[in-house]
Amino acid sequence: MLSKRVIAAARSRAFFASRGAQYTAVSLSQGWKVANYIRRAQLHSKTVKVPQMAESISEGTLRSWSKQVGDTVEVDEEVATIETDKIDVSVNAPTAGKIVELLAKEEDTVSVGQDLFIIAPGEGGASAAPEEQKTDPEEPKDQQLDKTIPEPRAPSAADKQSGGIPPEAPKESKKEVKKQDSKPKEDKSKAPPPAPKAPGNRGETRVCSIAMPVLVKMNRMRLRIAERLKESQNAAASLTTFNEIDMSSLMEMRKKYKDEVLKQHDVKLGFMSAFARACALALKEIPAANASIEGDEIVYHDFVDLSVAVATPKGLVTPVVRNAEGMCFVEIEKEIAALGNKARDGKLTLEDMAGGTFTISNGGVFGSLYGTPIINLPQSAVLGMHTIKDKPVVVNGQIVIRPIMVVALTYDHRLLDGREAVTFLVKVRDYIEDPRKMLLALS
Repeated sequence: MLSKRVIAAARSRAFFASRGAQYTAVSLSQGWKVANYIRRAQLHSKTVKVPQMAESISEGTLRSWSKQVGDTVEVDEEVATIETDKIDVSVNAPTAGKIVELLAKEEDTVSVGQDLFIIAPGEGGASAAPEEQKTDPEEPKDQQLDKTIPEPRAPSAADKQSGGIPPEAPKESKKEVKKQDSKPKEDKSKAPPPAPKAPGNRGETRVCSIAMPVLVKMNRMRLRIAERLKESQNAAASLTTFNEIDMSSLMEMRKKYKDEVLKQHDVKLGFMSAFARACALALKEIPAANASIEGDEIVYHDFVDLSVAVATPKGLVTPVVRNAEGMCFVEIEKEIAALGNKARDGKLTLEDMAGGTFTISNGGVFGSLYGTPIINLPQSAVLGMHTIKDKPVVVNGQIVIRPIMVVALTYDHRLLDGREAVTFLVKVRDYIEDPRKMLLALS
């Protein structure tokens, strides 16, 4: 009984017989290479599944493939990116090798544990050409000889003089030349020169273009942000109080020490660290602003985990600065810078955004003058910073120009009364207008 390989070879020869000896030899040789590669891949391939992402996340959207079929990968090299409603999860190669098959398409919804792609273990980044050139030792000798069919030699000068060229080729070429020569003549005889049109002719046709809307599907993170913001508006009894802060002292301190801080600690000294430190001190004095509601109970926290709003191309995220009450200006700036870089690079983890007892949002970097921030549930308050503008103010009975920032505190009136909210914002103002109080822990 004939083997499957012999039958396949016979069918291949019959299929390519009418296409010339050169084409048959090349095609059969490539076919053997592909068959050998597929057979080796099937024997040693490994199926990679969608990994566990978090307890609360069971599915995501396959955002992009970093590798395609036939690409080689190293161990732990990124192959795909899955977008969830909180973070982007990278799917890495468990071993070095070559991608054999992709089992999902971009923008597909994939679940945890679902088959994602197939990889054939091997040396990552190594070329497969040396292996393909080797002859399969299991192939019979007659089949190995059939793969190297001699190519037809090119006609020499002697053949051309003696008329050894096959007669069919010149006939076909002559026919083609005649057809090509006849076409332009017919075109010239049939196509009369077009008459020139006068500009502004009433007979001309004009096409009116209609602007069509562009529909773009919302990504999972944007959907989740919209859901949480609407949930906050519906659940919390939000109220906002405002105040103005004279930024002269803080700006003078920053101007004096920013170069030295950058040189010694390799971090820029900004305003966020001062406001974070001021909020941490004020939250100790007004613990209700650092609390949250769970059911019919109030949860008070003896630590301050500050959620810092960071704008990313995919939406607003709030990574958390842990235990901010025990940090100095420089430590807070380093942590905020590290979290900001991770957010913009899409490298934030769920641990980076979990928790948070109070939020600071700085819309001033975009030029916002006033605003009412939305509470980040289950927190009870959020501080909104805005841009700094020179304004005329009265100091010691005289009108002077001072840099003024408007700050806003949105709080949940179910938990905070107006007295606590206004007292908290005034304390933050006092700390910023005289930063020395923060160093001495004076209220």
